[in-house]
Amino acid sequence: MKALIAFLLWCLLLAVSWPLALLALVLWPLVWLLTLPLRLLGIAVDAVFGLLRAVLTLPARLLGGGR
Repeated sequence: MKALIAFLLWCLLLAVSWPLALLALVLWPLVWLLTLPLRLLGIAVDAVFGLLRAVLTLPARLLGGGR
């Protein structure tokens, strides 16, 4: 669904300003490559927080608390 919305927005931009739409089409892979390390960092930080949560809630889960 996101891809369809992005495509429709790009078509609208193409109708309004075709040079800007072509520039966006050319620059999109570069933007994707530049944001890739930030996404990987976000995944790593999420994993660390998940590990910390699991370690901190381990005693309660072992004693039968929670579900």
